[in-house]
Amino acid sequence: MDYEILIVGGGLAGTSAALFAARHGRSTVCLEGGMTGGQLLNVSKVEDFPGFPDGVAGFALCPALQSQAIDAGAEVRTGEVQTLAADGDGWTVTATTGETILARAVIVAAGSSPLPLDVPGEERLTGHGVSHCASCDGPLYRDKVVVVVGAGDSALQEALELAEHVAEVVLVHRGSSLDGQETYRQRVLGSERISIRFETVVEEIQGEEAVTGVRLRDLRTGSTDELPADGVFPYIGSTPRTSFLADVIPLTPDGRVWTDASMRTVAPGLFAAGDVRADSAGQAITVAGDGATAAVAADRYLRDGEWSPEAIPAGVAAR
Repeated sequence: MDYEILIVGGGLAGTSAALFAARHGRSTVCLEGGMTGGQLLNVSKVEDFPGFPDGVAGFALCPALQSQAIDAGAEVRTGEVQTLAADGDGWTVTATTGETILARAVIVAAGSSPLPLDVPGEERLTGHGVSHCASCDGPLYRDKVVVVVGAGDSALQEALELAEHVAEVVLVHRGSSLDGQETYRQRVLGSERISIRFETVVEEIQGEEAVTGVRLRDLRTGSTDELPADGVFPYIGSTPRTSFLADVIPLTPDGRVWTDASMRTVAPGLFAAGDVRADSAGQAITVAGDGATAAVAADRYLRDGEWSPEAIPAGVAAR
């Protein structure tokens, strides 16, 4: 085998797994898509990661963790998984670079991608006013009006980030209350630059070469109105990057991976950590913990050869 442990993904879960796998003395390679940190790179301040009372930038935390993993002995390669297949007592991974890598154990920590609104104008105007990165693009909208869609932690964090730059943030949410952490909710509700449209959805993003506004529909009355705006930031959830697992193991209806508490899947030697995992809390600290747990479990598997996943739902079986 080329490596004892191969890790798919260079986000917080993947780099945490790489660090702990290497520290356990396992030959380890981390296959990442070219950007260390995944979606966390877009967060200018992670406020709830233990040990950083003043917060830490996602684009600082993840590269620092990767450097720590490399210092411990892990290798990092650029590329995304094209196929993953069981191969004897291990696994074969083919990457989009054309490379084939063999490993005795694989930890899937591929992360997720933002869900699109799936409305007219969105795809055409992505990069021209439609964005998923407030810290990247917020300064471009100084003294302008932007729309944030969603009400979870990401939406509230990004609304607060944008409020530091723009004239007004209009938060649009289909529900009747905010869903994120209480800390974020109170700050959003107390911001003079953030207004909220509850029980409202975006039906269209308007503009030819750049965003000029959105058409909104009130779910209570069915009425529509047009809101002039210069930017739209959708944060309505995410979809896991697990398409390469579709023929390997059973997935949840939304494409996530069943695991037990040790991050073991139903397939021997295959683990999952972070956003790709069913029932993940989706917080920076929890995905980092998933990665560490998966690495420790992988080391134990390579040492003892035992495989008995616990508490995976009945009816879920290896393909």
